[in-house]
Amino acid sequence: MWKWLHPYANPEVSYHFAGRLIPWFSKLTFILLFIGLSWALLFVPADYQQGNSFRIFYLHVPAAILSMSIYVAMAIAALSSLVWQIKLADASAAAMAPVGAVFTAIALITGAAWGRPTWGTWWIWDARLTSELILLFLYLGVIALHNAFEDKTLSGKAAGILALVGVVNIPIIKYSVEWWNTLHQGSTVSKLGAPSMSSSMYWPFLVCFIGFICFVTWIICLRFRNEILARNAMRAWVRDLVSKTEGK
Repeated sequence: MWKWLHPYANPEVSYHFAGRLIPWFSKLTFILLFIGLSWALLFVPADYQQGNSFRIFYLHVPAAILSMSIYVAMAIAALSSLVWQIKLADASAAAMAPVGAVFTAIALITGAAWGRPTWGTWWIWDARLTSELILLFLYLGVIALHNAFEDKTLSGKAAGILALVGVVNIPIIKYSVEWWNTLHQGSTVSKLGAPSMSSSMYWPFLVCFIGFICFVTWIICLRFRNEILARNAMRAWVRDLVSKTEGK
């Protein structure tokens, strides 16, 4: 059943496959984000309570969702590396960690900017905000461990264990607004079939969100290719690739 995946365990095959994906996702990123952000910033009506400050929503919410999604994907890759000894899985986890950290930081910064006019303060030790901050520290820990040892196998194992332990924080972030009495609002767009917002605000969000997914995939593919090259620098195909690049 999974035989079609076997060729992609070869670093050279995965390197070139990621390279074929990059142009598609880069084009989709520019198209979708241009349409989505233009729609959201210029044509969506102001919120009746928050005014124009609610437009931070179109950056904050995608960043928050992707910060958790990337972490889950990274943890799955780490599990695959630890259990099945798939080296490319560790490379993909290493590629995802900095991207996830950046989107977590964006979620925290935009959340603070949105909280200032809404709550009257830049920061409060709210359950959602605190658990999201912990997520950033987990990402930074994974990044640090990936770079802590010269032996990539050892560093990958240490980072993978931390990534798996940190998964417990994901449901805490997701359900913190339901488990505790917090200032942070509940789910707005994740309610199946009935998002708590008008369609005029929801559809541009959807376009923006898909655009950010394409952007994340694009950047991770770039980083994944770099990880493959760094981990296979002594392979003949990498040397051939470098020589061809230098010859152009």
